[in-house]
Amino acid sequence: MLHLELKDTEWPFDGFTHTRNVARGIILLPDGKIAIHSLNRDDAFGKTIYLETPGGGVDEGETFEQAVIREVEEETGYRVKILSPIGEVIDAYNLIQRKNIQHYFLCQATEYVGKHFESKGDLVIQETKHLTIDEAIEAYQNMSDHGVVGLVKHRELPILLEAKKMMKDLGL
Repeated sequence: MLHLELKDTEWPFDGFTHTRNVARGIILLPDGKIAIHSLNRDDAFGKTIYLETPGGGVDEGETFEQAVIREVEEETGYRVKILSPIGEVIDAYNLIQRKNIQHYFLCQATEYVGKHFESKGDLVIQETKHLTIDEAIEAYQNMSDHGVVGLVKHRELPILLEAKKMMKDLGL
């Protein structure tokens, strides 16, 4: 299982005011591709469009596994089963003084039930793309190395590379 600890070198560090637990999934879809969100943001980090895997915050009393299943259904419309943990990434967003503990899972879509966005964060999802694992890796490699886009790229590209190895090992 992959374990990464990343530092935010984009903005000055002034301490953390909170930690956010996050669960994310690499979702194997019925068409053999994976789900990747295109986000369109205009916030403290600036106006930008970038890619991110489905997932979100872990609610109080919820496990990372329960959270990824709930978040993926809300954001993609798919119910999923977890095939395997991929890894943990601890990263930071100095601009908003937040440390993240992110757990990633390889998941298989089992049934489409329809999206039902629940949080403000869901509203920045412009579209959910269906990409092969290689297309997703290439898209992340082409993302900027700077700003919030760079922070997401450095967090998720190693996860996608690890997921590709796992998919091969599982014969998927």
